[in-house]
Amino acid sequence: MDERVREHARTLIDWSARIEAGDDVVVRVGPDAHELAVAVAEELGKRDANVVTTYASGEITRAYLRAHEGDFEVDPEYERALLENADAVLTLGGGRNTAATADVPGERRQAYDRARREIRKARLDTKWVLTEHPTRSLAQQAGMSYEAYQRFVYDAINRDWEAQAEKQAKVAEVLNDASEVRLVSGTETDLTMSVEGRVAVNSAASVDYDSHNLPSGEVFTAPHATEGEVCFDVPMTINGRRVADVALRFEDGEVVDYTAAQGEDAITEVVETDDGARRLGELGIGMNRGIDRVTDNILFDEKMGETVHLALGRAYASNFPEGREDEANESAVHVDLITDVSENSRIVVDGEAIQEDGRFWFE
Repeated sequence: MDERVREHARTLIDWSARIEAGDDVVVRVGPDAHELAVAVAEELGKRDANVVTTYASGEITRAYLRAHEGDFEVDPEYERALLENADAVLTLGGGRNTAATADVPGERRQAYDRARREIRKARLDTKWVLTEHPTRSLAQQAGMSYEAYQRFVYDAINRDWEAQAEKQAKVAEVLNDASEVRLVSGTETDLTMSVEGRVAVNSAASVDYDSHNLPSGEVFTAPHATEGEVCFDVPMTINGRRVADVALRFEDGEVVDYTAAQGEDAITEVVETDDGARRLGELGIGMNRGIDRVTDNILFDEKMGETVHLALGRAYASNFPEGREDEANESAVHVDLITDVSENSRIVVDGEAIQEDGRFWFE
């Protein structure tokens, strides 16, 4: 086995999920993540943890959703019980077709998402971590050879996360003391957001940092009172559909108008999911410079240095002070959109620029 796979598994188990002896762990395995799953199982065995594996396939989900025409069972007890009794849920992505669910009717996908609110909550109450095994389908989507894509993935994942956390802490500290963030980029983006009363998360790829993605490398918070316009110029795939040049206009904290050069129907599906889908759930500032190119994979792209991402929909409880978690924006969706801030851009916090043209004040 490639030693980089074993290092990935060790990073996931020890740094990210902080697995301890006796932990009950659910491992959700993508179709082509078998090799990583073997390495993870071995590391869990060494640590005397308990493991249940499940199979997570986009093609299986597609088959089920396209065939199901009735109402979906709300939060099935048998599935919820598994998650409610788990200490950790590790999702090992690695599908065979990145557009597997592209032809699932939007209203059916929305209904399925709405019916699984408590299932999601049960998973989010664990030490959950999402990671990705490099696959040929992901390499193809990124426009890279398989070997080059493997190098890219491991450069992003197998990092000195303690050093990364120290750097990100500087930005998190500024946001924690802030009232307003303004994002300006080119002539199409001028957006103001309140972050008063919010908690900025130093997302350093570990549950100890309230961070649940591997790789990570961002600082994020939950904005509100959003006003202005923003253009997302980094293309991406949403629910199997290609989306490019999305423009949103906000008034009183809600999306009141939107356009997209490509994939506007995918944006329509998102914002019409529920009331919360028209509000922002996240403002994230990418800081992982091991991610140096767009690959059409949100797990990596949103962490890339010199980018900012905003998510429509659900906010994370970790962005709220203890006792105020119920203030988080509620939605069945959390969809990230990314804008490049490497040129002619600035992030301004309470009137002071903390980043200009992709460089922070301390760089």
